[in-house]
Amino acid sequence: MMRRSLLPLLLGAVMLPAAMDSAHANPFSASNPSHGFLERREIPNLNSAAFVVANHRTGEVISEHNGNRVMPIASLTKLMTALVVLDANLRLNETLTVTNADIDRIKGTGSRLAIGSRLSRAEMLHIALMSSENRAASALGRNYPGGLRAFVEAMNAKARMLGMWNTHYADSTGLNPRNVSTAQDLAKLAVAASAYPLIRQYSTDDQSYVRTNKNQLHYRNSNRLVREGQWEFTLSKTGYIREAGRCLVLGTKVHNEPVIMVLLNAETTNDRVADAKRIKTWLESSGRTTLASTQSAMLTNQ
Repeated sequence: MMRRSLLPLLLGAVMLPAAMDSAHANPFSASNPSHGFLERREIPNLNSAAFVVANHRTGEVISEHNGNRVMPIASLTKLMTALVVLDANLRLNETLTVTNADIDRIKGTGSRLAIGSRLSRAEMLHIALMSSENRAASALGRNYPGGLRAFVEAMNAKARMLGMWNTHYADSTGLNPRNVSTAQDLAKLAVAASAYPLIRQYSTDDQSYVRTNKNQLHYRNSNRLVREGQWEFTLSKTGYIREAGRCLVLGTKVHNEPVIMVLLNAETTNDRVADAKRIKTWLESSGRTTLASTQSAMLTNQ
């Protein structure tokens, strides 16, 4: 079995928030020499064009396919948007206003946030992560010190800081197909995002009500798996544009081990959901939530 160091793959968030929970500390560091890499596709019948399955605690990649293929990532972009907003320590109770600048002129998508809607920065962040609200993500970028250009520069700087060398951001929403990354890089992003309690909470909430001017809007999580309520989730983000297909990043637990899944470019939402369920079933039935357990299983079968 071919193996190589995992450090170049999942070096991780070297500058995570100082106040992050110890339970979500970054395992992908040079102080952990045990990292390995399974260079084979073991999970059968997946629809996604690329995927990575990793153990968050140990920093091990359990399985992957086309993990270093650069692809558009759609609204998975919003995880980085959230990191940059929170890193800036901007007031979360500050009121932001949706303007004409937040209209989607790339894909022509609509929004439930009318022009002139006013929400707090925290509410914008909540519905951007939970429901993939594009105008909210746009407003977050515009209201960054220096404006949207400075925000995108900060996104790309954060990506380099995290060792996401095959990632590039062009906007804060993911509507621009020039937002590209790899499943391997997005696993690093998932680790970094999981260190922020607010991202964990907002991305995995089932629903939320927000009041805009005189209207109250009901938002639901864009991830059907979260809405079904059958799993425990520590992180969730969906994405879709035509160029990216159906994408998903999630954190969950299998046999009490924290697992990250990154799925890119499935054809349909049903395919994306089915892939996540197949991976979880495979992990549960095989016991392969760490490389050590994988090796034990292989020795047993010899």
